Formats: sequence, C-alpha cells, structure tokens
Amino acid sequence: MGYESRDYNRQAGFGGFNLLPPIIKQIIIINIVVFLIQSLFENIMFGDYPGGYILSRYFALNPFGQDFNFQIWQIFSYQFMHGGFMHIFWNMFMLWMFGNEIENIMGSKKFLFFYLLSGVGAAAFQLLLAPLLSSHLAYTIGASGAVYGIMIAFALFFPDRKIYVYFLFPVKAKYIIAFFVLMDFMAVGNTSVVAHLAHIGGAITGLIFIMLDKKNNYNIDSLFNKVKKSASNFTANSSKGFRKPSGGIHFGKKNIQDAEFYDINSDKKKRQNATPSEIDRILDKISESGYQNLTVEEKKILFEASKKK
Repeated sequence: MGYESRDYNRQAGFGGFNLLPPIIKQIIIINIVVFLIQSLFENIMFGDYPGGYILSRYFALNPFGQDFNFQIWQIFSYQFMHGGFMHIFWNMFMLWMFGNEIENIMGSKKFLFFYLLSGVGAAAFQLLLAPLLSSHLAYTIGASGAVYGIMIAFALFFPDRKIYVYFLFPVKAKYIIAFFVLMDFMAVGNTSVVAHLAHIGGAITGLIFIMLDKKNNYNIDSLFNKVKKSASNFTANSSKGFRKPSGGIHFGKKNIQDAEFYDINSDKKKRQNATPSEIDRILDKISESGYQNLTVEEKKILFEASKKK
C-alpha cells in the first residue's frame, strides 16, 4: 500500500515538509527498541515466569478484573508493544504513510498529543466495552488504535488523495479508510486476537479531536455553517430546476492547500540576513499552530535558513 506523493515532500529542513518528521521518527525508534526488548524477554525466565508474561502483565493493557493486573500507565505503555514483526511493521508503515503530513500540518507538539490521545481513547473503548461484548478477555498491545486516529485525520485533511492498494490500484483516502473502520465495526464481538474495539476507539477519538480543535481547519461550528449554506444553495437551485450546488460542502474556514513552491530569488538577500530571533519566532509559531499558518514570507525565510544549515 502506498499513496500519491506531492512535490512539497521533497522540501526538507526548516522550510519544507519532512518525509520523516521528528515525532514520528522518535515514535518509530521507541517502538523498535521496545520490540527488541520484548523479543529478548521471550527467552528469559524470571523464576517460574517467562519474561514475555512479565512484560504483558505490567505494561500491556490489562482488562479490569482479578485475573488481570490493570495499571493506569498501561493506557500509554501498551501503545509501544507489539506481538510480532509483521504487527510492528504494518503499524509503523501506516503511521509513517498517513502521519508524516499530519505532523507537518499540526506541528510536532500537537501531533504527539493527538497521537497519544487517540491511543488512550482506543484503550478506553477496549477496557469499557470489551467485557460487555465478549467473554474472551485478553491483554491488548499495539499502536493500531493511535494509528487509526492518524488515519482519520488524513481522511479529513486529504479526502481525495489516492492510496495505492498493493501499490497498483488507486483508491481515494476517504473510501479506503472508511472501509477499514467499517470492517472493524462488523468484526466487533468476534473472537479474534485483533482488538477491533481499540481501532474504533482510536478512530472516534481522532475524529472528535479534529472536529473540536478550533486551531485546525475542521471545527463543528463552521461545519454546520457550511452545510446550512450548501442546503440553501441547493434549495435555491432546485426552484430553477436541478443543478449542482455551486459552493459544495467544505469543512472549516478554509481549504487545506498543498504547500506552494515560490521564487526563492525575490528579496533573497533580505531573507538570508534574517536574525536568529526572527527564526526562533517562526519556529515557535510552527510549534503552536502548525506549518500551514505561516505566511508566505515566513516560509521563504525558513527555506533560506535551512540552506545555511
């Protein structure tokens, strides 16, 4: 599986979109290190107990109940554990594929919060609903819940981006991600090693976060305003005979635009002499509100600064 790339992915450093942003890079490294520790512990005994059992009992997400050992930190620690090579490979691949542009849009601090929150929401669904729907309870591990939150964000920001299934068949992101979530809804209650409730919980948490985040291009108030306006347009057009609404339905106050290339030669000398305090101010702005809220001039300044680095 792959997705349609954009030219701005070639721009790296201060002024462009990184193919491996810092938080995603650190998450992948942590997951790999934890996976290696898990693999090592599988071959170690602690008294009468194998090391894998010890790790699962204290760091996997344990269900509520006397037979298990739920601890509050497990809502975070389970997100970095995996059950095999293919498990961690696909989770990290999906995180990178869908997450790199989301981190660049949100900024690293907000992206980290969003990622972990989606994982916590996934844990809450698994803990609270699994006992109601199944008598088969077990440990839960994996980044899938958090990754589903990232996938939902990608579907909202880039609904028409082409995802290449098996690297051959193009499908729009909004359709293939909706298909994944639908399959998890259909699988709820089936006896399986896959925590479908966690997937659904991560997806719903991600959706709520994006819709309520006033600094993003998606918020509930503007959604209803756009729907109301489009409905009015539809009604007006219907009285004249059916025509396609001119405005369409869009989320938020403005549409997400792909990063634009610019003429780096205009005012080049001025941008090259930008002070360190000016660079710091722009970087702080990225951390607070994301790269997309920079002005064109600020992006040019960072681009020139990255060339110096």
